[in-house]
Amino acid sequence: MKEGIHPTYNQTTITCACGNVLEVGSTKKDIKVDICSKCHPYWTGNLRLDTTGGRADKFKKKYGLE
Repeated sequence: MKEGIHPTYNQTTITCACGNVLEVGSTKKDIKVDICSKCHPYWTGNLRLDTTGGRADKFKKKYGLE
């Protein structure tokens, strides 16, 4: 590797708005984020999926067909 062209790699603390703290390696120091894997609905399993059917099912339900 060439000398003097690479950034320094440090231990960094990532702090989320929910209070979760992660220790990782990064070229930046003390990162603050709004959302993390602990509070994001996709990763926590709290994502609400509406699986009641497609457009045809909604049409049939609306007009009382079938």
